[in-house]
Amino acid sequence: MLVKPSPSARRNARKLALQGIYQWQVTHVPPALIEAQLLEEKSLTKIDVPYFREVLKGVCEEIDNLDEKIEPALDRPLIEVSSIERAVLRLAVYEFLYRIDIPYRVVIDEALRLSKVFGTTEGFKYVNGVLDKVAPSIRALECQTRGGGG
Repeated sequence: MLVKPSPSARRNARKLALQGIYQWQVTHVPPALIEAQLLEEKSLTKIDVPYFREVLKGVCEEIDNLDEKIEPALDRPLIEVSSIERAVLRLAVYEFLYRIDIPYRVVIDEALRLSKVFGTTEGFKYVNGVLDKVAPSIRALECQTRGGGG
């Protein structure tokens, strides 16, 4: 029987994945090395490790596709978005695209939580605005049945 990870284990996996994505963006170290380093440093009992691995690897592999989905919703070039907010956006859009088992509202809520903890003071507002524009372009049916974005 497949055991569903706890919400806190999934949240911890996202937090660790965000750290890895940020590190990858800044250093360009191969994701496998970042993964190994992060997993070595952490207690793995409260982390959904398979999810962490999937998201870190997936964001790095799908970076062009993710950025293509994000850029139309921005008011500036993606490179000008702070590194943390850029990493949060990439993680969230990865979940929109490849983890349809996670409701889009949950994706947005988790992205905002990460932005508030790690991002700039008002960065979560920017992330929220961008994701509200991106979600309907990826999850149109879900957004329509749940009452739109925002």
